[in-house]
Amino acid sequence: MSEFHGSAHRGSTPEANRTPPPRTRGTALRHRLAELRGPDVPAKSLDARALAALAANPGCARRAILDGAGVDKARLASALGAPSGFGQSQFALTRGNAFEARVKADDGAELLRLAHARLDPGAAPPEGAALPDLTAHGPEGRTARTALALREATRAGGWTLLDHPMLALDVAGSLAFLEPDAVVVHPDGSWSVVEIKSFPMLDGAADPAKVGAAARQAAVYVLALEEVAARLDPAPPVRHRVLLVCPKDFSNLPAGSAVDVRKQRAVTARQLARLTRVEEIAGALPEGTCFAPDQDPEELTAAVEAVPAEYAPECLAACELAFHCRERSRAAGAVTRLGRPLRAELGGLATVGDVLAAARGESGDPDDPAVAALRRAARLRAEALAEAAVPHARAEAAGPHGRAEAAVSDERPEKAVPGGRGAVSCP
Repeated sequence: MSEFHGSAHRGSTPEANRTPPPRTRGTALRHRLAELRGPDVPAKSLDARALAALAANPGCARRAILDGAGVDKARLASALGAPSGFGQSQFALTRGNAFEARVKADDGAELLRLAHARLDPGAAPPEGAALPDLTAHGPEGRTARTALALREATRAGGWTLLDHPMLALDVAGSLAFLEPDAVVVHPDGSWSVVEIKSFPMLDGAADPAKVGAAARQAAVYVLALEEVAARLDPAPPVRHRVLLVCPKDFSNLPAGSAVDVRKQRAVTARQLARLTRVEEIAGALPEGTCFAPDQDPEELTAAVEAVPAEYAPECLAACELAFHCRERSRAAGAVTRLGRPLRAELGGLATVGDVLAAARGESGDPDDPAVAALRRAARLRAEALAEAAVPHARAEAAGPHGRAEAAVSDERPEKAVPGGRGAVSCP
C-alpha cells in the first residue's frame, strides 16, 4: 500500500503537509494574464474610452486579451513596426486638465450649479455641498472608499460632489477600474455622471461625433455605477442623463448640457456581454505566449498573430494596433477592411478573392442572394464596357482621322439641333 505525502504511521508525529493550496480561479487568471503581459511589465489600466472601443468591436479577441492582460498596445505597435498616432496630443491633455481645474474650482461650485440647472432644476440650490475625501491605497481601496462615500451621501440627502471617484466593472472575466471626472449625488439620492471635455460648445451645440464619443464613454461609467447601486438596499437610482461640460464658444468659460445615454448604455451592455471571456481566449493560446514588447520581433509577431482579430476601418480611431491589423487584413484580402456594412452584405464571402470568384461564376451558390447580386453586377459591368468599346473600335478601324473625331466627340458635349438630324458638337 503506497503512502501519500503527509500521511503518518500509527504512533508517529504527524508531518505537516507542505503542498501549497490550490489557486483560486481569480488568482490563476491574474497569474496567467501576468505571464502574457511579460515578466516585470506593469499592467496598463483599462479606462472607459478603451472599454467603449472594445464594446464597439466585441468580435476582436486580440483586443480583448490585450486589454484584459493590461498590455500597453502603443508600445506593442511600435515594437511590431506599425506605430500608431492614436491618442491625444500633449497639448490637448494640458488644455483639458486646465479646463477641468477651472470647472472644479471653489469646491466645484460652478460644476454643481450646472448640474442643478441642467439635470435637477426642481431641487434646492447646491449650497454647502459635501466633498468627501476619496483617498485610499490602490485601486481596490479607492473603489471601496468610493462605494462607502456614495452610500453615505445617499443617506445624507443633500448635494454631494465626488471628484474622480474609482469604479470597478467586470469585463469578460477581467476587472477594469474606471475613473470618471465626477459623480454628483442629488438631494433625492440619485446619482449622475459628469463628463468634462475640452472641445468647444458653439452656440449651445458641440460636434456630434465628439458628443457621441463622450456619451459612449459616459455610458460605461453609468454601467459601473449601477453595479455599485445594486449592492445597496434600497438601490438608489442612477440617472441616464449625464452632464457634459465643455468650453463655451471660444472662451474658457464652462457650459453644460444634459445628454441622454440610454441608447449608448444599452448597446454597451449588450456588446460587453457578448465578449468572449478572457480566460477562454488565454486558454486557447500556445504555451509560452508572451506579448512583452522587448522580446524578439519574430516571436512577438507570432504571439500577436496567434490571437484572431476583427479589423474594420473604425479601428483607426479607436485602437493603437489598427495599422498593424490593417496590413495583415490587406495581405489576407479580408472584406472587413472595406467596412462592416459591406461585410454584412456579402454574407459568407469573407475575402476579396471569394467575392471575385463568385462574381465570375467560378464559385458560390447561385441561390445565395449575395452571389446572385455579384454576378448580376459583373454582367452589367461587362455590358457597359462592351458598349463603350464599340465607338473606339470603329474609330481605330477608320484610321487617324477617325480617332481624332472620336476624341473630339468624347471631349465636347453634344447638343440637339431643332429640325435637324442627330446632334452636332457645341463649340
